[in-house]
Amino acid sequence: MKLYGDFDGSSAHELLNALIAHGTNAHQIFIDTDDLDTVHPFGQEVFHKNLSTIIKQFINLNFIGKYKNSLAI
Repeated sequence: MKLYGDFDGSSAHELLNALIAHGTNAHQIFIDTDDLDTVHPFGQEVFHKNLSTIIKQFINLNFIGKYKNSLAI
């Protein structure tokens, strides 16, 4: 998955929904953050809070790119 633009609360929910809908049967998931302009603190908080409850559904979730450390837990 390649992310673009600003990562805010709405973006966090969109990414979480996409992961749930398409990622549960994947062997590996790569989330590329290179084309994000900014990661808003609220978006990061929403993503981390909700991802922590579903992370066990994903075998290998890999964040790559310049904002990988902002989104990975």
